[in-house]
Amino acid sequence: MVGLLSNFRNTFIASSILALVIVFGFGHGPHGFDGAYFQAVFRWLHVFFGILWIGLLYYFNFVQIRVMPQIPAELKPAVSKYIAPEALFWFRWSALATWVMGVVLAVNRGYFAEAMTLGMWGGYERGVDMGFTFIGLGMWLATIMFINVWGVIWPNQKRALGIVEADADTKAKAAKMAMLFSRINTLLSLPMLATMAMYQTLFG
Repeated sequence: MVGLLSNFRNTFIASSILALVIVFGFGHGPHGFDGAYFQAVFRWLHVFFGILWIGLLYYFNFVQIRVMPQIPAELKPAVSKYIAPEALFWFRWSALATWVMGVVLAVNRGYFAEAMTLGMWGGYERGVDMGFTFIGLGMWLATIMFINVWGVIWPNQKRALGIVEADADTKAKAAKMAMLFSRINTLLSLPMLATMAMYQTLFG
């Protein structure tokens, strides 16, 4: 067991196998392998990738950005050359996977158009469906956050970390821009999580 747990890759493979056994087991429940089963699988993947994405967002903002000024200059390259690039790899790809699985889930459940129009699509008697308004708001917030990751944060981090060649002034400006948009995503994260978590409880 120590050998398994001492190796991250093996630990994650073992966790994935156990999870897949459980996921397959759910297919032998009342629904079988029907549409609801695959919606549950999509939601599981959406939640997993979302935890990875938002967890890393919070790592950057709760820990790395705040602590970096306190780190001695000779130790900072360990963060900027090793830890940050690795964290940003998982950060950006988990953001993409979260967004894709969210869209897949919404399409599969048949509410993508209603959500993206904030409940105004479908001709409801009272004008809008509030459930779709809330989940749609969450989807739009997540979409903005996803665009920020790939369109602003990652391109600027590449310059700030020296992955792409840039002079010192450009690196400083890029680091500032990446930080600000990371903070925008942190600001949007709690409202986004509130809409999605509460929607599933009250309307889902």
